[in-house]
Amino acid sequence: MIIGAGFGGIAAADALLKAGYRDVVVLEKASRIGGVWRDNAYPGCACDIPAPLYSYSFALNPEWSRRFPPHGEILEYLRRTADRLGVSEKVRLGVEVTEACWDEKDGCWRLRTNTGEEIEADVLVPAVGQLSRPVVPSLPGAETFAGPTLHTAQWDSSRPVEGKRVAVVGTGASAIQLVPAIAGSAESVTVFQRSAPWTLPKPNRRYGAGRRAAYRMMPRLMRLPRAGTWAMTVVTGKAVTGNRAAGLLLRGISTAQRRWQVRDRALRARVTPAEPMGCKRVLFTSDWLPTLAREDVRLVTEKIVEVTADGIRTADGELHGCDLIVYATGFAATEFLAPMRITGRGGSLLQDEWRDGAYAYLGVAVPGFPNLFLMYGPNTNTGNTSVIYFHESQARYLAQAVRRIAETGRPLEVRRERALAYDDEMQRRLAGSVWTGCQSWYRTATGRVVTNWPGMASEYRRRTARLDVADYAPITNESVPY
Repeated sequence: MIIGAGFGGIAAADALLKAGYRDVVVLEKASRIGGVWRDNAYPGCACDIPAPLYSYSFALNPEWSRRFPPHGEILEYLRRTADRLGVSEKVRLGVEVTEACWDEKDGCWRLRTNTGEEIEADVLVPAVGQLSRPVVPSLPGAETFAGPTLHTAQWDSSRPVEGKRVAVVGTGASAIQLVPAIAGSAESVTVFQRSAPWTLPKPNRRYGAGRRAAYRMMPRLMRLPRAGTWAMTVVTGKAVTGNRAAGLLLRGISTAQRRWQVRDRALRARVTPAEPMGCKRVLFTSDWLPTLAREDVRLVTEKIVEVTADGIRTADGELHGCDLIVYATGFAATEFLAPMRITGRGGSLLQDEWRDGAYAYLGVAVPGFPNLFLMYGPNTNTGNTSVIYFHESQARYLAQAVRRIAETGRPLEVRRERALAYDDEMQRRLAGSVWTGCQSWYRTATGRVVTNWPGMASEYRRRTARLDVADYAPITNESVPY
């Protein structure tokens, strides 16, 4: 049983189907598959990883219209790929899992859904992702605002921005796409910035009809831009993992971009980051900085103190009038699997196991929770390359685990000492990383980094390439084999 029909869930289902397991079901709470690309439909939404790499290695797409395709193309690619792989027919839509409990007597998972349905599964694979639960800040007076409010991940296309005074709270990945897309059609856009993001140019070239035709006729050609993109992410990966030369190169490019695109020195000072490059997500854009220089766009760096019926008031006392408030404020990335209630062996709750911060062996397995394998679990996010590469690694590992369970007829549970030793390694390596340089969605309130992988993507692929049965302990109190 797989929970979630986004990139991770579809990768998991495909790996199991290819391994010969037909009794695979994907439960999706929404009415369509697509994950974050279904939920994020705000104007300007697009990928910030080049399309040749932001796709499955076994399903390269010749039809991309540009290097960084818009969300609609990615969503269509995902759905078309799920159909072609035979995964779509395994998906049950409109089914939300509210709790899952390990049955020690029968050696299986028992799931309960939002409709009260009970489902039994031998293996449980949560693939709900890290960016699925939007966060809206608690601002004083927010309930008094007379106009509509939206989160970028819950965009309502029936709320037009044309001719409106729009306030955008946040300057992260969604804001830097949204603001350039609506500037010019909105009467005005006011952007509220807490910290200036690091940016790099986004060379978003179009792919012509000739290129697409060549890819269709000779699919192997698509491996070339994929390899080139991979090489680029190796450089960015080295930059965020501590390579001094790579870091200096990227900081130099970012600084040059600000100098070239922002001629006004006062504005340039306000868009110059004060935090180390990479401690928050580095954003790829060629439109953000020029948009901030428009006469109908205003960047506000004063702290928000309250929301009124007419707009947003900042610490300097100014009231910024607006007709629509958009929260581009990200997700509860560190609250893995919430709000599901997961009960493991001996009645242990996953939320208690993760009280001090989520962890999992290889980002996949948690001690005390047999036959549960995570997709996009703790410390498997990447700050520099395609997360789909990580999904494929986890899916291959999952298929090996299921084969082992099928062959032995006994559950698999990671040894606690292995999981804790692995977590100690992750936190030790992360303690000296750039991600500890500021507070971000990578870290819990206590400062623990629970989202990101500390090394290069190739290391993760290597470490998940083979299931080592020595990492897993036999469960002796299981009375009923499969």
